[in-house]
Amino acid sequence: MFSLWESFSAYIIFELLGFDRVSHLGEALHFFLFDTIKIFILLIAIVYAVTLLRSYFPIERVRDYISGKNKIVGHIFAALFGMLTPFCSCSAIPLFLGFLQARIPLGVTFSYLISAPLSDAVVIALLFSLFGLKITLLYIGFSLSIAIVVGLIIGSMNLEKEVLLEVKAACCSSAKEASNQTLFKLKMSEAWNDTMDIFKKIYIYVIVGIAIGAFIHGYVPTDFITKYAGGDVWYAPIVAVVMGIPMYSSAAGMLPLVEVLTQKGMLLGTALSFMMAVVALSLPEAMILKRVLSTKLIVIFFTTVGSAILFVGFIFNIIL
Repeated sequence: MFSLWESFSAYIIFELLGFDRVSHLGEALHFFLFDTIKIFILLIAIVYAVTLLRSYFPIERVRDYISGKNKIVGHIFAALFGMLTPFCSCSAIPLFLGFLQARIPLGVTFSYLISAPLSDAVVIALLFSLFGLKITLLYIGFSLSIAIVVGLIIGSMNLEKEVLLEVKAACCSSAKEASNQTLFKLKMSEAWNDTMDIFKKIYIYVIVGIAIGAFIHGYVPTDFITKYAGGDVWYAPIVAVVMGIPMYSSAAGMLPLVEVLTQKGMLLGTALSFMMAVVALSLPEAMILKRVLSTKLIVIFFTTVGSAILFVGFIFNIIL
């Protein structure tokens, strides 16, 4: 579905509106149109589905299981599940919100939010084709480790009060005598109302965040990155991570750039840490999360993930 929308958005920008396909403005506008509609669709569909399902599913039992002695298992499952969802950092937010609405422990939801944009089947296949099995396995291992460890750290800090999104209790309708069909319609209506309530609260932040990401995507050149983060100086990963955090792209979209950066002399560890920073942390993501999480929690999230990515960049440069 999204490939068709990408083609249609390209038709609107480049054919109907007449923007040059290789121009910075045309690329930025195409990126903005495609990603905005994609995330709106994901936001409404996923939050609605999760909200409806949790009215039937014993969420409290799952939450208690994950919060208890099997807490680490919950983080592992969340990180592995993230690998199955081909989402960028902003596209992963709708399911992240769904987990919050379902009262899944905060640290576990962050393990998913970190893992989802870092690696999926497409990324793994591209990474293998470009850099071979060893690099692919190391990348998968480090990506999962970052998601699990950071999720455990955030989960241990008792930051639930920093979640600004109102988490409503699962529907327990008083219409006990109603037929199954009537009850289902009632639950559908309540799930839709809850979904629209969340959508109205954050859609402006989605638009602003993606607009910023589109500008960076269209106007930041590769030579600018290699100029300041290239070479084998010890601080190159630090510069790469700092430069990567404001940017916004998917891992699949970043891998061809990683190949170009390494061909231009950037160490592979530096290039991969740059890619991780771009896909796992982004200014658009922060803008969207600002409506859902407190500034304190966003800073903790970005700081811990950024530090973990920086550590991985140094390790890659040492062992490769």
